[in-house]
Amino acid sequence: MLVSSTGDIKITKDGEVLLKEMQIQHPTAGLIARTATSQDRIVGDGTTSTVLLIGELLRQAERYLAEGLHPRVIADGFNLANERTRKFLEEFKVKKNTSDKHFLTNVARSSLRTKVHQKLADRLADIVVDAVLTIKKDNEPLDLFMIEVMAMQHHSDVDTRLIKGLVLDHGARHPDMPKNLKNCFILTCNVSLELEKAVDNVVFQYQDAEGREQFVNQERKFIDDRCAKIIALKRLVCDTADKGFVIINQKGIDPASLQMFANEGILALRRAKRRNMERCTLACGGIAVNSVEDLTKDVLGFAKSVYQHKLGEETYTFLEGVEHPFSCTILMKGPSKHVILQIKDAIRDGVRAIKNVLDDGNIVPGAGAFQMAARADLIKFKETISGRAKFGVQAFADALTVIPKTLAANSGFDVIDTMLKLEEAHGKGHVVGLDIHTGDPIDPDEEGIYDNYIVIRQVLENSTVIATQLLLVDEVLKAGKSTTKGGPEMVGGEAE
Repeated sequence: MLVSSTGDIKITKDGEVLLKEMQIQHPTAGLIARTATSQDRIVGDGTTSTVLLIGELLRQAERYLAEGLHPRVIADGFNLANERTRKFLEEFKVKKNTSDKHFLTNVARSSLRTKVHQKLADRLADIVVDAVLTIKKDNEPLDLFMIEVMAMQHHSDVDTRLIKGLVLDHGARHPDMPKNLKNCFILTCNVSLELEKAVDNVVFQYQDAEGREQFVNQERKFIDDRCAKIIALKRLVCDTADKGFVIINQKGIDPASLQMFANEGILALRRAKRRNMERCTLACGGIAVNSVEDLTKDVLGFAKSVYQHKLGEETYTFLEGVEHPFSCTILMKGPSKHVILQIKDAIRDGVRAIKNVLDDGNIVPGAGAFQMAARADLIKFKETISGRAKFGVQAFADALTVIPKTLAANSGFDVIDTMLKLEEAHGKGHVVGLDIHTGDPIDPDEEGIYDNYIVIRQVLENSTVIATQLLLVDEVLKAGKSTTKGGPEMVGGEAE
């Protein structure tokens, strides 16, 4: 969590903005909050930077407003500065080889270290990179929904790990079924293996008890025949004792059918969730079937290990050892629900950071390096502008430094001394950012500290638009009042 220099803005995960005593004093707080939420929804990161930059733009503009400068003039300067900064961003961004796993790990680490402690961030960075590379298909867009995030309140947060396979949050419903299998064939199906309930208002009439018994036996035989076909396939493929067979069924399996499968050493899971059914074939291979007619070996997936883990009242089934998975599971572990929620939010941001860099292939040196370089460029650009709009450009340039200033303040360093060091190092022609451990300038590229290009671009656009609207809102209200001069009195923007 970062806190602005004014002390009245706090940012939490998922774009939630907490504004201290601002809901009543500042009606525009909701607009800033929605902007941060939009930022998080579009690019998955940068919510803190967005709110900080909006607040600093307004604070810098306040100095000029107190001296009588019109808000429209400042807004024009903001727009000029934003356009120039975005052009500078296109020149400042760096094209990288996205097939380099070490580089992708640095990108994830840069994002995650702002969310969780360093040891956990480094652990999660490797996990999210492996997860994204697991589901990545050539010449196809990334589908992040193929990364399942499963929570288990158990052990510590650093025990979180990646499973290149599937973790189901339920287990077998028969006590005699095996709990640990090796070299397993996986049958994914959506077939009812239980007696169906009769439709309402249907009445069965029998001439005698034998007729009723025949009816029940025929109904049971229909289900037993389905189970027999599955068992026959199991016997065909499991020709040795070291092979196992697993059924993952989206529909129900009644006790009698479970008993048949248990007698054959088959692990059967019933009523699997739809999202798990979709991921199962991507993780283990095979084809999901809707009928047991003409079952062949081609419809089966494969996993080297299938085992169950019981934790309290919950049972988890692990499918691991898949050769070519296109779906995976991140198993989160933590001592409390609060820690698990924090890890979940961090994983989401880390995955989005990797997706962003894979989509556009560009990054921006982090640790405040871009903001320092953009400010220096705007100072030069200001000299080419005539008129009062240059004051808006100057305000925009000064507002950009809120990012390195906040980094310095949150790291416990003197803000003025730190900014002087950064400006002196940048004046020598170096691209420098802030080392939050020492307070000295560093080369972000050498340290592997990167920001997403698309995140920085979105922050600039959102912050400028909202800050400009907030600057001009008073003028809009004044214009509305002036048009009603001599007419009904305006209260809260509406005529009485």
